[in-house]
Amino acid sequence: MRGLYLVTPNWDDTGRLLDCTRAALEGGVALVQYRHKDASPELRRHQGAALLALCRRYGRPLVINDHLELCLTLGADGVHVGGTDASVAQVRAALGPGKIVGASCYGDLELARAAERDGATYAAFGGFYPSPVKRYSFTTAPDILLEARRALALPLVVIGGMTPENAAPLVDRGADMVAAITSVYASLDPTCAARQFDALFGAQRKTCANATGAV
Repeated sequence: MRGLYLVTPNWDDTGRLLDCTRAALEGGVALVQYRHKDASPELRRHQGAALLALCRRYGRPLVINDHLELCLTLGADGVHVGGTDASVAQVRAALGPGKIVGASCYGDLELARAAERDGATYAAFGGFYPSPVKRYSFTTAPDILLEARRALALPLVVIGGMTPENAAPLVDRGADMVAAITSVYASLDPTCAARQFDALFGAQRKTCANATGAV
């Protein structure tokens, strides 16, 4: 688990969602999370199934935000658990040992330790920067990654206002994955935008003049 962690926006237009996700996958996405907070159950099933088929073609995992039953129904690769969702332990018990269980840990290292004990696959920290998508009641200090790297054996994901530029110091502090929404989905060239994030993890850095926005 290393690279760009792509999180979907609240788009009802499934064709647009798939086209943009496909373009980003061409640029080097490591993992996709399906997150649509406002979708109906029917739309969520339709989009989730379509995204899963797309991710299968590219050999990338798809995790579902919040909705354990949807993951089980689709046979997706895992679930991301937020602070008000089912517990990590509950989701791990339901999915078994072979699936991904991600945990939002915000700026709380003790929450991350508990998630690791309960079977989380990765710990997500943030928000680190202001975000046009998610409203955080606090800003996470970048140095929590240094502490987490010492305290945890899990991959570390960072989220909140991510651009390739402001994600770089977080990768330097030990982030394994950078979660992005707007920086990719609002870009005129999602493939190039994804490549810019991928470049943080060792690929040759490329410029993308028409990429815009932040997670």
